[in-house]
Amino acid sequence: MEGARDYYTQPEGQLEDPPTNWRDVIRYLGPSVIISATIVGSGEIILTAGLGAAVGYAMLWWVLFSCWSKSILQAEMARYIVLSGDTYLRALNRIPGRIRGPRKDFSWPIGLGLLGFATGLTGLGGLIGGAGLAVSMVVPDIQPLYAVGGLAVLAALLLGTGHYRRIETLMLVFVITFTVLTVTGAVTMQWTEFSTTVADLKSGFSFEFRVEYAVLALAAYGYTGVNASEIAHYTYWCIEKGYPARIGRYDGSEAWFARAEGWLRVLRADIWITLLLLTCATIPFYILGAGVLHPLGETPSGNDTISALSHMFTQTLGAWSIWPFALGAFAILFSSSLAGVAAGARFIPDYLIELGYLERDSLPTRQAIIRWYCLGVPFVGFGLYAGFERPVLMVTIAASYAAIMLPIQNGMTIYLQSKHLPERVRPRWAARWFLRTMFVVQSVLALAVIYFAIL
Repeated sequence: MEGARDYYTQPEGQLEDPPTNWRDVIRYLGPSVIISATIVGSGEIILTAGLGAAVGYAMLWWVLFSCWSKSILQAEMARYIVLSGDTYLRALNRIPGRIRGPRKDFSWPIGLGLLGFATGLTGLGGLIGGAGLAVSMVVPDIQPLYAVGGLAVLAALLLGTGHYRRIETLMLVFVITFTVLTVTGAVTMQWTEFSTTVADLKSGFSFEFRVEYAVLALAAYGYTGVNASEIAHYTYWCIEKGYPARIGRYDGSEAWFARAEGWLRVLRADIWITLLLLTCATIPFYILGAGVLHPLGETPSGNDTISALSHMFTQTLGAWSIWPFALGAFAILFSSSLAGVAAGARFIPDYLIELGYLERDSLPTRQAIIRWYCLGVPFVGFGLYAGFERPVLMVTIAASYAAIMLPIQNGMTIYLQSKHLPERVRPRWAARWFLRTMFVVQSVLALAVIYFAIL
């Protein structure tokens, strides 16, 4: 099996037997919590609620499908990474079909990933723009553009110095608090004129697809739940958690297979937690959008996005909830901005390595690249927001490209598992069948995104 230990991976010599009971398994969970803190972001608060506001309950089935259908890809991509020792970008570079580069050839998915950086930066502008709008909501004297500029400065300071890690826990508390508040709002609305009936829920499973809102629906699919970027990010968190190092380099021994199968059980438990958290965080947003904003005829767009979304809370919890909503919206969107920039910075050295511009053991250079990326990119996001000033559109652009990348990730996972993993640790037939089915479905959806983009 190819795939030497990578510079993101812990050193050799840390082989460890997997935990054998649930109490010990819990000690080794963690990537799910990190990725869940980034999952609860623009997809949920802007696109999911926005879709509910546009179509009502009719596409509840679509939101559930968006949440659940991508977890199998997350699991199987992570399986390959933790067993092979590859990083995500090294895995991409193993795909056949080479492009001649200035230094060395690289695979075509690497080229698509580089194109995705442009749309990712647009999405970043939408995130930091939404966070700025939340600030302006509670401090009206601050113009949105100035608020966004101030947040770009704050993000650069936090990321450039590394101090952002000190507020990760606080941000996670905000995200959890806001999610609990959202669930509370969805429950409380049942005692208001916006209550959800059994008939409303049934209409959500009529499998109706509103073509007039196809772009919004496809964007919601691309960003709801675990999106293409977060699938890639998750693999890096698994490496940092030490799963590959504990399994060790493949040697064909029974001890290696025992460690691999045991740590894969831990990985599956971690992914189930991700699925549970993202479902609990997503569905209440849709129900509030469908139950409150749709009857009011409000569809979030432009600079009134956050203001319109706040009615989900003020109409169910009362006028006082504008403050916790604004705080929660800020925490979700700004923490997602920080996480997105930090993760993007980590990809850059890996790209340069695969393109032949950087040696794998050049640690000081990698650290300098990461630092300068973190210092500069928040201002790129600010500049893009200043040009668009439409957070929903900006996030939709990024989400649409993410939907296009999903079948590529899926096909890549199928290929890499079949070529580079021993038969004994490949997924069982049911997982293989589902992964292949989703490859077909996601390919059709990617073509639909391209079709509607051309129109």
